[in-house]
Amino acid sequence: MDKRDLKERTKQFALRILNLVDAMPPNLKGRVISQQLVEAGTSVGANYRAACRARSKSEFVAKLGTVIEEADESAFWLELIMEGRILRRELAAPLWQEAEEIIAIMTQSRKTAESTLKAPKS
Repeated sequence: MDKRDLKERTKQFALRILNLVDAMPPNLKGRVISQQLVEAGTSVGANYRAACRARSKSEFVAKLGTVIEEADESAFWLELIMEGRILRRELAAPLWQEAEEIIAIMTQSRKTAESTLKAPKS
């Protein structure tokens, strides 16, 4: 999967998050979790785009760390939605799975980039 594919995938993740929060109940817990999830879920794509524009390999690695953190936070809020029975599990579970896949992809990408930083220069 190349950068263009990942940019699109993370943007679609953000759009799906925005659609999910439209279904959230208007009570206090629904509003609080919605706000947190929107911030984290949309940040995944925004920070990945920033990583793609990094001026150095070390900046790229750092920005990928932020992407991983935001995707993990999104997964947390989605777990609360499911385990707290705020929405039906089948509405949130596919987004939780996507967050986990994004975390795995970005973690591997960060490891690869870090290994090139540590590699001896020829």
